[in-house]
Amino acid sequence: MCAERTRRFESAGLAGRVLFGAGCFAEVPDEVDRLGGRRVLAVAGQSQAEQVRVLRAALDGALVEAIVGLNQHVPVADAEAARRLAREAGADCMVSIGGGSAVGLAKAIALDVPLPIVAVPTTYAGSELTPIWGLTDEHGKTTGTDPVVLPRAIVYDPELTLALPVATSVASGLNAVAHCVAALWTDRATPLSDAVAEDGLRRLATGLRGVVADPGDLGSRSEALIGAWLAGVALATAGTGLNHKLCHVLGGSFGLPHAETHAVLVPRVAALVLPDSPQAAARIARALGTDDAVEGLSALTRDLNAPQSLGELGLGEGDLGEAARLGGAAAPDYPRRASEDELRRLLEAAL
Repeated sequence: MCAERTRRFESAGLAGRVLFGAGCFAEVPDEVDRLGGRRVLAVAGQSQAEQVRVLRAALDGALVEAIVGLNQHVPVADAEAARRLAREAGADCMVSIGGGSAVGLAKAIALDVPLPIVAVPTTYAGSELTPIWGLTDEHGKTTGTDPVVLPRAIVYDPELTLALPVATSVASGLNAVAHCVAALWTDRATPLSDAVAEDGLRRLATGLRGVVADPGDLGSRSEALIGAWLAGVALATAGTGLNHKLCHVLGGSFGLPHAETHAVLVPRVAALVLPDSPQAAARIARALGTDDAVEGLSALTRDLNAPQSLGELGLGEGDLGEAARLGGAAAPDYPRRASEDELRRLLEAAL
């Protein structure tokens, strides 16, 4: 414990406002107005077409363009087309409605056309809390950080998650779980991010189990959404770990879905990493109410009927060598650098 108390760390507050509560989607126009938005571009998933319609009516002519229907991993071509649309429309503000793909495209626009973003998450992805952006082309996925892409306001309305299918809720929620557990072992972890990640993990496990038991339970949806918010804060503060790097490789280069890939990998990566991070293991176990962190994470994925293999997500045996090579090149150094051979064995076991 002495080493944990004396280790050096840095911590910086994140910009932006957070509103949380059932029905607070109705306050999005107020947040747009607070940012001085007069010509709004909406970016939304296909499932959020109705919310875009409601927003258009509420903004009374201020919503000048809308992009509805998105691709995962933000293809460069999509980002370039969206940037042209933002410029041609003379947009001065964006509202993203949906999961990681919605806020991801809004961030890609803001990277080149620096407009303030009001994010309305409808999943548990958590990327609305981070300055991390990502773009995908034929060479794979490129990520970076820039404060200009960080949403200025975030509106969490748990009522918007009621329509989220259980399978999508589980995958998205386990994405957030992966953010929490990785935040506990990164080299940027602080006492604040440790506390936030542990509480976020506890709330996610409780909320997601409740969602699986009763998808219409607003209390469970709210608990999971609060957990996802905390997971995003932990991610933004402490950074990403091996799980996230592998998911970017598998998504950007092999087309695997991001959230479901997290669901498969999180207990397996934890088994590889946690022997070198006993303090993280203790926090994860405590949050999950178990004596063994890895078994606790495995039990959670089983309880939630989450995907259990990369094969069912589309990875082939012939992809293993290249995936391990790319993963080894992207692997972080903390708590120790995983070798290409270790990653090959991990991916093979997950196949």
